[in-house]
Amino acid sequence: MSIEHIAIWTIDLEKMKSFYCRFFGATANQKYVNPKTNFESYFLSFAKGARLEIMYSPTVVDIPKDILLKTKGLIHFAISVGSIEKVNQLTETLAKEGFTVIGKPRTTGDGYYESVVLDPENNSIEITV
Repeated sequence: MSIEHIAIWTIDLEKMKSFYCRFFGATANQKYVNPKTNFESYFLSFAKGARLEIMYSPTVVDIPKDILLKTKGLIHFAISVGSIEKVNQLTETLAKEGFTVIGKPRTTGDGYYESVVLDPENNSIEITV
């Protein structure tokens, strides 16, 4: 078994698509639109592994997240970029572009080399080797 995809509700579908395609090399499928329900989505595919579905509906509630508050549910997902150098480089690029870095590159206690950044809607992404 494997994870096929993870889905995220979004307020700005096109901005989120651009972020993942530009910085993480994702490829988006053709936008799916259901005019009856006002639902729109993209599936974003990466070089390997699970896909990311980003979804929009005008009924989605925009509740600000407190990134320091520990709550149940999905807290982050990790994207492997292949090397320590790429983790460092991408983290630096995202910081320069104005995205929030909440965990600078480091080796964790369980042996991962990672950083943690927030996407445009404050979802946590671990950038790993």
